[in-house]
Amino acid sequence: MNRFINLVFFLSVSLSSCLFPGTASVKLRRNYYHKTCPNVENIVTAAVTKKFQQTFVTAPATIRLFFHDCFALGCDASIMIASSDGSKAEKDHPDNLSLAGDGFDTVIKAKEAVDAVPSCRNKVSCADILAMATRDVIALAGGPSYEVELGRLDGLSSTAGSVDGKLPQPFFNLNQLNSLFAANGLTQKNMIALSAAHTIGFSHCSKFANRIHNFSRETAVDPALNQGYAAQLRGMCPKNVDTRIAIDMDPKTPRKFDNVYFLNLKKGKGLFSSDQVLFHDPRSKPTVNTWANDSHAFKRAFIAAITKLGRVGVKTGKNGNIRRNCAAFN
Repeated sequence: MNRFINLVFFLSVSLSSCLFPGTASVKLRRNYYHKTCPNVENIVTAAVTKKFQQTFVTAPATIRLFFHDCFALGCDASIMIASSDGSKAEKDHPDNLSLAGDGFDTVIKAKEAVDAVPSCRNKVSCADILAMATRDVIALAGGPSYEVELGRLDGLSSTAGSVDGKLPQPFFNLNQLNSLFAANGLTQKNMIALSAAHTIGFSHCSKFANRIHNFSRETAVDPALNQGYAAQLRGMCPKNVDTRIAIDMDPKTPRKFDNVYFLNLKKGKGLFSSDQVLFHDPRSKPTVNTWANDSHAFKRAFIAAITKLGRVGVKTGKNGNIRRNCAAFN
């Protein structure tokens, strides 16, 4: 029976890899470092916990860093590379300039902790450290804990141009969201689950200013937005506000990773149009309603989605290596 189950799993994974070349789940496995650095997960967790205790921003910053990394060139830590005089790296693309420095610092600190163990030095990739750190901050913020598949190598390329058209925008409708996620082998259900990462973190006012100041010729405020919430947003983000001003994305529980994100959508309190559309579009509304009422179902779906995200564009063999410094190529 076990042999049959293993065969079915292998075939399903192989089929997935063929249909979605961005995924490479067959090349990843749990306990990948059990021989080379057996205590790596505990080392990373300790470093991430220390950073989290210093600032809560560690959590949303690390999650967002992981997502932006995976959706551009795959989950290969190419987002970590610093630009050089002759080349503008991924992290300096306009869509990545708002990534909080605490996310980068979390990976760097965890890498230093791992490499401080002589037997682990230069044995663990930055890409895997980012994946583990993401799992850890989600749990630290009150979200679900899950096993992380490992075995990614670090990418050998990082260009700003590779980010063009690869990341969801705050004004996207459901078709645009589904199309972008499908290009990475992710379903609508996966997309809705991952969107709930907006349950923590913050956004700069410029990302949603059009919804509260100049939505259309007929109305200044997006009618899909809760009017009381819109008034609060206008107070916090007046016209011509300093672009550095940022507000919580979840007005109810901004420091807890939970399903309140979906409850907010039902009340018209999705900060971005791309959030609120998940409730207003009849194709996604049933899922929002289900997860608003069942936090356990949401957590199971989120684990499945972020595990699948972690398989996107994985580098192995000659297509990658293990960086000595996460911010620079070897």
